[in-house]
Amino acid sequence: MLTHINLVRNVGRFDSVSAGANLPFQKFTVLYGENGRGKTTLSAILKSLATNDPLLIEQRHRLGAQHPPHVVVARSANQHVFQNGGWSASDDRIVVFDDDFVAQNVCSGIEIASEHCKNLHELIIGARGVALNETLQQHIREIEEHNAEIRKLGGNIPASVRGAMNVDQFCALEKRDDIDAAIAETERKINAAKASDEVQKRESFKNFALPEFDIDGLNGLLSRGLPELEAEAAQRVRDHLSHAGRNAETWVAEGLPRVAAMAEATDRNDCPFCAQSLDASPVIRHYQAYFSDAYAKLREDVTEAGKALTRDFGGDIAAAYERAIAAISESRNFWGRFADIPEQEFDTAATVRALNAAREAVRQQLLAKHAAPFEIAPLSEETLNAIGAYDALRQQHIEAMRVYEEANAKIALIKEQAATSNLSALQTDLDNLKRIKVRHSDPYDEICRKYLEAAAKKQKTERARDAAREALNQYQQQVFPRYEAAINTYLGKFHAGYRLGSVSSRNTRSGATCDYKVLINNVPVSLSANAGPSFRNTLSAGDRNTLALAFFFASLEQDSDLASKIVVIDDPMTSLDEHRSLTTRQEIIALTGRVTQVIVMSHEKPFLCGLWEAASRINRAAIMVMRNGDGSTLAEWNVNDDCITEHDRRHRLVAEFLNSYSATQERNVAVALRHILEAFVRVAYPEHFPPGSMLGPFVDKSRQRIGEQNEILSKADTVELRAILDYANKFHHDTNPAYETEQINDTELESFARRTLAFTKRT
Repeated sequence: MLTHINLVRNVGRFDSVSAGANLPFQKFTVLYGENGRGKTTLSAILKSLATNDPLLIEQRHRLGAQHPPHVVVARSANQHVFQNGGWSASDDRIVVFDDDFVAQNVCSGIEIASEHCKNLHELIIGARGVALNETLQQHIREIEEHNAEIRKLGGNIPASVRGAMNVDQFCALEKRDDIDAAIAETERKINAAKASDEVQKRESFKNFALPEFDIDGLNGLLSRGLPELEAEAAQRVRDHLSHAGRNAETWVAEGLPRVAAMAEATDRNDCPFCAQSLDASPVIRHYQAYFSDAYAKLREDVTEAGKALTRDFGGDIAAAYERAIAAISESRNFWGRFADIPEQEFDTAATVRALNAAREAVRQQLLAKHAAPFEIAPLSEETLNAIGAYDALRQQHIEAMRVYEEANAKIALIKEQAATSNLSALQTDLDNLKRIKVRHSDPYDEICRKYLEAAAKKQKTERARDAAREALNQYQQQVFPRYEAAINTYLGKFHAGYRLGSVSSRNTRSGATCDYKVLINNVPVSLSANAGPSFRNTLSAGDRNTLALAFFFASLEQDSDLASKIVVIDDPMTSLDEHRSLTTRQEIIALTGRVTQVIVMSHEKPFLCGLWEAASRINRAAIMVMRNGDGSTLAEWNVNDDCITEHDRRHRLVAEFLNSYSATQERNVAVALRHILEAFVRVAYPEHFPPGSMLGPFVDKSRQRIGEQNEILSKADTVELRAILDYANKFHHDTNPAYETEQINDTELESFARRTLAFTKRT
């Protein structure tokens, strides 16, 4: 509860409120102030505290004041201080009804603008709805920020890069780890499609196999001998031939057939060279055993092996190999335009050299075997090394040829695709692949990453916006029908003569707004028509202020946290007709029991007096804004003095005179008697004594009706009233021109004073 206004310095008419700093505010507080004294300034201060809007105070900076505004408002044990352009803490539990409320939520003068409907929407939906709407609007603002960022990032990706794609499509392109290979493959397909005729005519790779040395076969041949030959004979032949010179074994092997031929011809076993008999020769028998058919067969096999070596590893093979490799290289250059065929290395010169070296090494060993067939001499380490060097190159050749043989499957597919390919579709595929590569390359990879992050944030915010809008819509569907019923109830209480219809919420691009219709005699009246009946020409100022007051009370009705609110009402009777004054007082008094505190400000004393008399005598306070030099200050207001009517004052004057005689008051008491009688009769007999009537004619009428059914006063009362009136008329200007000098007898005055009070107590 607001307990004190401790300080108001340099605001409006207030230079420094300090004398009224200790004036306590109570649960129900009335604050009186003449127009222009500063009452509305206090209302603005409380609204500033409620809304945390410093402009409401800054705009009222006291003219001519050197120092800035300074305000201290106490609430229970806490203080709210406005200094240096801001509050130490705001208090949103304060709600204020004032002229600004009307201007913001109902109309400005006679006009209703879109802002009025938006503000009214917030008023209707209350704190909870405002929070829901603010959440929605915050999401909408965030989406606009996302859109701005997305547009900025998208602008960094020119159309020349995106092609026919928009930014979303471009940034959505998925990364491919094989993008370079895919681009190359598609380019090759395009090349194949363009060269379709040539592709169909070109042959695939043909295999060429380098010969392989049969090391086991050669070693078997070179290790063959004559196992059945006696070792002694063989040794003697070798020993003998070792002294016979070069190629002796061949010479002997070729000569033995001549010995046999000569013996057959001459029937003698003579040496064909010296013609001496060989019968006595110690080695001839061993020669014949050594150079047997097996010997001849072995030499023949060696000879055949030599021929095979020449045939399989001769010069034609090397030439054919070089031609084949040249053809393969040329084919690879051709097919490499259309397929990924790794180029293979063929060192033809090294291979030919290795082949020739291995062949020559084997040939030399075959020649040696041929010269001495029974000599056991398998392939030497040198020969094996030569064969190994060649075989290593041959294995490389085999691996390389395997690659090309496998490429033949690709070539077959290329031929098939080239025959049926769509060049335009392939070009489109290539363009898309190139865009994928550009998309995931600098600088567009980073730009798209930020773009997609911004788009994802936007989608997330859009989901939150949709959820917030749905929550607000559901809340609006609940609160607006209740509000329409509540406001029409208050309009009925205020005797408005019109009601509202179709009170509803509508979402616009700039935010939620409120729509409603004014129904007069059940006929809708336009809110803003330029011609014909409309709000501006059918509702009076009092009607518009009544509508605002109904809006205010209806909004309080919907507040789920109403019990914690401090309600400040500034001049609720502005432009209101008199017949609405009672209802307004009743609603304010009823509100007092439902909120933490009610503060009513007005320049109309009768209205505040009526409130004061109707309010509970417990926890109420009355304060006034009064002149203080050329400014204003706060002071205690004695409501009772200002609430006493002239009739009350006269009645009290007479009563006090009877209780305590005062010679100075005799004439005032004598003058007051007739006024007391007139006031009593007007209240007691209004149908017989309307305003403007005189007591004399009223007494005459009463006398005429004594004893009749329409009797007004009894005979005794009529006589008494006539007697008192005759005395009172002596002191009234209408009946006695010398009333001011009429002599007064104190005893007589006292008697008629008592009789007057006694008569006016009758019912």
